[in-house]
Amino acid sequence: MSKQELMEEVTTEIAACRKCGLWKKRKNPVPGRGDLNADVMFIGEAPGYWEDRKGEPFVGAAGEILDKMLSKIGLSRDRVYIGNILKCRPPENRDPSASEIKTCAPYLDQQISIIRPKFIVTLGRHSTSYILSKCGLETEGITRLHGRKYEVELLGFQALVIPMYHPAAVLYNPKYRRDLEIDFQLLGRELERLGLFD
Repeated sequence: MSKQELMEEVTTEIAACRKCGLWKKRKNPVPGRGDLNADVMFIGEAPGYWEDRKGEPFVGAAGEILDKMLSKIGLSRDRVYIGNILKCRPPENRDPSASEIKTCAPYLDQQISIIRPKFIVTLGRHSTSYILSKCGLETEGITRLHGRKYEVELLGFQALVIPMYHPAAVLYNPKYRRDLEIDFQLLGRELERLGLFD
């Protein structure tokens, strides 16, 4: 099967999923979106209000910040893949629970296996903790982990994981913006080093 067909299967499964209670209040599931051959995959935590409305990841205020950061290093959404650990919005945008992550993460694992990106950028503490622990690494707070590089084997392939603050953190704490810009510059340099820019 092609990557497109495999991802369509996952998307269909997500739309029909009733494994946790989040589906009851969602307007739309948010499976993810982007280039299935992307070198870079961004993983957030969960859909917010606008994502739930539109069924697409990072389309609210945090998405605007993400777009600006991508633009500064010469990337755009159509060249990356963007997804979340949870595919449905938690009520009032609360943090994902451990049981919700455990239940929903297999969908993300399937998506990662289909795309096989060279870079995985984890946005926020939940996605960072999930990915790094899956690679057998200990996790600390995102303030200590952001901006580091981790060469890992994940789901049978090699990737470079770069944890970053979630763009929403910049909305609540503008002091994080500079850190996020520096972390994106690191991603840009790594892409250049591997000759992945056009």
